[in-house]
Parts: sequence; C-alpha cells; structure tokens
Amino acid sequence: MAKMLNPRATAAHIIFSVAHEGTNLNDALARHLEHSEQTTHAFIKALCFGCLRFYPRLLFFLSHLIDKPVKNKEKIIECLLLAGLYEIYYMQTPAHACVSETVDAALDLKKKWAKGLTNAVLRGAQREQTQLELAAEKSEGAKSAHPKWLLKLIKKHWPDKHEQIIQANNQAGPLSLRINLQKTTRDNYLQRLSDKSITATVCDFSAAGIQCAQAVDVTELPGFSRGEVSVQDQAAQLAAVLLDPQPGERILDACAAPGGKTAHLLEHCPQIELLALDKVESRVARIHDNLDRLGLNATILTGDVLQSGKPGGSWWDGQAFDRILLDAPCSATGVIRRHPDIKLLRRAEDIGQLVETQAQMLSSLWPLLKTGGMLLYSTCSILAEENDQQIQQFVQNTATAESRPIDACWGHTGQYGRQILPGESDMDGFYYASIQKL
Repeated sequence: MAKMLNPRATAAHIIFSVAHEGTNLNDALARHLEHSEQTTHAFIKALCFGCLRFYPRLLFFLSHLIDKPVKNKEKIIECLLLAGLYEIYYMQTPAHACVSETVDAALDLKKKWAKGLTNAVLRGAQREQTQLELAAEKSEGAKSAHPKWLLKLIKKHWPDKHEQIIQANNQAGPLSLRINLQKTTRDNYLQRLSDKSITATVCDFSAAGIQCAQAVDVTELPGFSRGEVSVQDQAAQLAAVLLDPQPGERILDACAAPGGKTAHLLEHCPQIELLALDKVESRVARIHDNLDRLGLNATILTGDVLQSGKPGGSWWDGQAFDRILLDAPCSATGVIRRHPDIKLLRRAEDIGQLVETQAQMLSSLWPLLKTGGMLLYSTCSILAEENDQQIQQFVQNTATAESRPIDACWGHTGQYGRQILPGESDMDGFYYASIQKL
C-alpha cells in the first residue's frame, strides 16, 4: 500500500496544480486527495479553498518574508509556504503544530533543503503578523485579495458596490439546498433537518430553497441518496421558475452539465419533454449521475450548441423547442466565493472570447425556438459585456427577438435583464434575461 502523504504536502500539490498547471480546484482535489488519509480530507479542502481565496494577499506576505523569490522549479515549496501562512493567519491550528507539520511536509515533498526556509518563513510570519497586515492595507491587490485586472473590472462595472462584491468574494458561500418537491415538502424537510440538529431556514425567492446555517457533508443530509434534496445556490434555483415550463412542452437545456438546473426543471414540471445537452462527454456523465440519483428522466445528448444546424455535426432532430435555457459559459465572476480558483485561472483576455462564444450560441439556438417561444439567458457573471450588453446586441441585431422584463424583487434591474450580485440575500452572483421570439 502506498504511503499516505502529510495532508499539508497534499494541499501543496493541489494548490500547485491550480496555480501553476491551470487545473480547476475540483479536478485537482479529485486527483490528489487519494494520497492522504480520508480523515484529513476536510482539513485539506479547507486549507486549499482558503489559500486560493486569499492567494494574492498571501503572496504579498510571502514576498516580505523571504529575501528572494522561490525559483520556478521549486514552486511546490512556494505553494506549501502559502498554505502554511494561511493556516497560521486564518485557521485555528496552534502555531507550533502548524510550523512543525509544514516542515515535515517539505520532507514528504522530497525537498529536504526547504526545511530551514519553511521554518524561518512561518516563524517570521508569527512575529511579524501585525506589521504585515498593516502593510497589506496599503496594497490594493493584497488588501482585496483579488488580481488587479479583476479588481479594475469590478470597480468599472459596479463603482458603488465594488467593496461589498469583494467582501462577498472573500467569504465562503452558505450551504443552500433545493428540495425535490415531487418527493417531500419544504416544511417536512426542515423538520427532518431540525431532528438531526441541523439549523436551516427557508430561502426568500425559491419555493424549493433551504439554507443551512453551517456546512454539512451531503451524506448527513436526510434523503440525499434517495433524491429528496440537492445542493444548489438559490440564485441558480431561479432558472426553473423564470423559464416556467408548462406540461407537454418541449424544452432544451442547452449547456446542461452538471445537471442541477436540468433536474430542477423536471422537479418543477415533470410533464415536459426535456433535452439536456452538453459538449463534453465527462460532464454529460455527471448529468446522468445527478438525474439517476433523483430518479428523473430526460433525453441526454453529447453535442455542441454551435453545431446545431451543421450537416454531419448536428444533434438536433429538426423539431423546434417551446423554451430554451441557455446557461452560457462565462467568466464566473459571480461565483468566486464558491470557486476561489477563478481568481487564478481566469485572465482578462478570456472575457472577449467568452463574449464572442455567448453571442454565437444565442445566434445558433435562436432558429431552434418556436415562434412565440421563450429563451432564458443566464450567466454567473457580474460583467455587463456578458450580460445586459450581450442581450442588447442580440435583440438589436435580431428582428424576431424581443426582450421581456423580469418582474422580481431580487437583484438589480438592468435595461434587459436582472443582476444579482455576490452575497445579496446570501445568493451567488447571477444574471437572467428573458427573450421572446416574435
């Protein structure tokens, strides 16, 4: 049996995968957690999520604690040091234990030379914490824990709200649940949570939504394996309500993986004919897994939205849809609190390409919609070029497209859609726009 790694060494591998190999955090966790004891997984996840959440700030601290930058070929040690700094400053581990275990982790990483450096940096961090935190207040990037390009965009788009967005991004999102109302009631489920001493309240805007006061492993949720409940932010739960599918209608969920909104559409109105589409085979498998757990049925296909009308590449059977949900690929700038790796993985130059892809998807899907039908466009972005500006361009350039106002008491009214900002009513950042085909 392979030797299990020190959990801090595993965390360093995961952080390295994200920061220096461009791997998303969920994939990095899946790849590396198997090398540490099961009992340490919650700690490793907390360490990795926290380190990536405050990565720009921790880098600032580290730059003041070492004489020269860590060499490129030794960046795994930089990742270990950043994890150590996060643990000392943000977690409840006694400092002596953190220093001792992190030094041991350097040995597990086969970097014996780094023992002295690790010990010196972490002990220096203890001594100089007050001075370092004062210095960080004078650096915009360190204070906000956001890359400069992203900070600039947030300020540009939300000049009066940028501080609350940054604050929300630097906090972990709450555990929000969606009750399968085909199998139980929200009041019944709240009582079952209470019986297990799990404190929870109803969500304000989703009739199926519940929010837990603290994080709970899904295995502890009553009826999870039987499909009575799913984990889904309240903002994402609004999609099914806004699309408002009716019995007998033919519905397309165009970018469906991992299947949360697909499942909610079927729970919301079981008598629909639903096609769930995604272009990545591994992600399509997750739609199958989610629907299987919930006991729901849909037609699930692997296919590219942009190939819908092309000979030989088409997944479409030629029958028009009554409603289409386009949960478009986007910058994900509204869900950083749940996916802090976005701060490292996303680049300023990505935005233009995403905007172009979104526009192509709208144009590609529009011929598939019946006259009188409705397309619901959604993103988990807070950037206008992906949201209101995108819809403005489409509506102005498409004679048969008419924007319909969304009458709601959540979010901010735009010219075309509604925008929720991260943390508002404890929701993720989301944008929705409704377009009818004339």
